[in-house]
Amino acid sequence: MRADFTATMNTQYMYRIALGLEYDGSNYHGWQRQSAVDSVQARLETALSKVADTPVSIVCAGRTDAGVHASHQVIHFDTTAERPDVAWLLGGVQSLPADISLLWARRVPAEFHARFSATARSYRYVLLNRATRSALHAGRVTLWRPALDAERMHAAAQCLVGEHDFTSFRAQDCQSHTPWRRIESVKIQRFGEYLALDITANAFLHHMVRNIVGTLLPVGAGKWPVESVKEILLARQREAAGMTAPPDGLYLAAVRYPEAFGIEMPSARPAFWQGEAMPAPEVAASC
Repeated sequence: MRADFTATMNTQYMYRIALGLEYDGSNYHGWQRQSAVDSVQARLETALSKVADTPVSIVCAGRTDAGVHASHQVIHFDTTAERPDVAWLLGGVQSLPADISLLWARRVPAEFHARFSATARSYRYVLLNRATRSALHAGRVTLWRPALDAERMHAAAQCLVGEHDFTSFRAQDCQSHTPWRRIESVKIQRFGEYLALDITANAFLHHMVRNIVGTLLPVGAGKWPVESVKEILLARQREAAGMTAPPDGLYLAAVRYPEAFGIEMPSARPAFWQGEAMPAPEVAASC
């Protein structure tokens, strides 16, 4: 009896913890831990390992590239360290640099997986459309000097809604086994001197959002017709599309999970400015 009791007392239970976070990716070589350069993952694992008093390895909902930001990334990790949620939250923040912060922490079922349980992800791309750079938001918006027509860009983007082969908008070194993705919605709005593209899909290919933005820019500038985006999509050739837009303006804005996990998907919100957007026109998808 005593032996069984002792064995039970020595058993270490594994807990799965989920965290929401935000970060400015300007100073990091992307999300993924790398041996010779700084990364968001390395900073988080170091901070959370201090709270756990043991090494922690984390999994994220979506890996972001160098210079890309997040207003709502989601991660999970497994640990034998039993801590209240607030300890993970405040203890983690205390050990993080100022450009990375935690939003919430909670214990989740073992079935939860930050990446594979996600049913949709939302990104926001922010453009500053004026002649001069921003002194306040350097590295967090993309400056585009030529005048842009948000309504033309919005109309052109509607052909991307639905399930399609997005070969024209994937990076040449994309490692996905299939170019097919399903975009639920895409919207371009103007907020004064700023334009924001909000896009939600089941998943994204490497550089997919940045390549979509780079293709919509000449449409907004009046250099390409609205119909050209549909033609580029159907061409299924990366060379047919526009440039890869800079990483500065890109934010992972939200991740959606089944309701059973109790993790709410925030709306993709303005990254740092306030005010009402000019209403985008209602345009039906044409693909």
